[in-house]
Amino acid sequence: MQGMRTHRLFAAIAAVGLVGGACSGGGPSKRVSIQRRATTSTSTTAELSTSSTRSPTTRVTAPPLPGLGVGARGQAVADLETKLASLKYDPGKVDGYYDSTTAFAVTAFQKVTGMARTGRATDDVVAAVMAASEPPAMLPAGGATRVEVDLKRQVLFLFQNGGLLRILPVSTGSGRRYCVDGECAIADTPGGSFRIGYKILGPHKSKLGVLYNPLFFNGGIAIHGEPAVPSYPASHGCVRIPMADSLWFYNTVGRGTPVYVLGGKIEPVPFNEAAPDGTPPAVTSPPTTSTTTPPTTAPPHPTSTVFPSQSTTTSTTTPPTTAPKH
Repeated sequence: MQGMRTHRLFAAIAAVGLVGGACSGGGPSKRVSIQRRATTSTSTTAELSTSSTRSPTTRVTAPPLPGLGVGARGQAVADLETKLASLKYDPGKVDGYYDSTTAFAVTAFQKVTGMARTGRATDDVVAAVMAASEPPAMLPAGGATRVEVDLKRQVLFLFQNGGLLRILPVSTGSGRRYCVDGECAIADTPGGSFRIGYKILGPHKSKLGVLYNPLFFNGGIAIHGEPAVPSYPASHGCVRIPMADSLWFYNTVGRGTPVYVLGGKIEPVPFNEAAPDGTPPAVTSPPTTSTTTPPTTAPPHPTSTVFPSQSTTTSTTTPPTTAPKH
């Protein structure tokens, strides 16, 4: 009996050992696993904690541009507009609001005076405007009523009855090669002496785009309104003016008005294009630069150029298929 109890005791101890062995064998593993999980959990918590305490990204806002620009309002803008208008630039309505027309007037002033063509009225620009007087004529002997186009400065001067009436920014021929319908040419605005010929009120569609209120003065080359008038030469040969001035210019400048294009080569019109009414390009000589007192009448027509009558009525002649420059 005693032996049986002893045997059962050993059996019980063995069973406890197996159970303990199973726990021991898995214990360390489980503990390691738990520790790893704890480590992983701790690491994740630390990362989350670090992430949550990280400083927010700081966005750097660009400082405002200096001076006055489109959208500006106030008395300083009104004063600038008033002075620009007195100098014969066109700032639009003098209302203390700096809009795109004001910017065009500032750009024209910057072109005339050799300043950077930004369209913004920085302190130096405002000071220059306030101290300025009307710029001198480029061709005083060109007639009491005339148009002067300066290719180098990219501006247009309109004189009427012996006085300066308006200064506009322009964009003329880019000088780049272009092609249309398989033919190629260089986008130039030829220099020389011309006259306003055919006029079209409203938009005129050509193969190279739409010309608004164009006044043709050298075959297919015209002065016309254009939504895009950059501060540099960019057209196919025409003289672009701002849209805000195109109707006024059309109504103000009559047929037969002399147009002097200064600073350019005396060269043929690209493709030798005629105006929409069939008027051929002018064959002319460079304008003279005499500084004598301007005559009260317009200079004679170039002998090799045919000009229409002085009527301001818009012709309804069907335009030819050739494309005017723009």
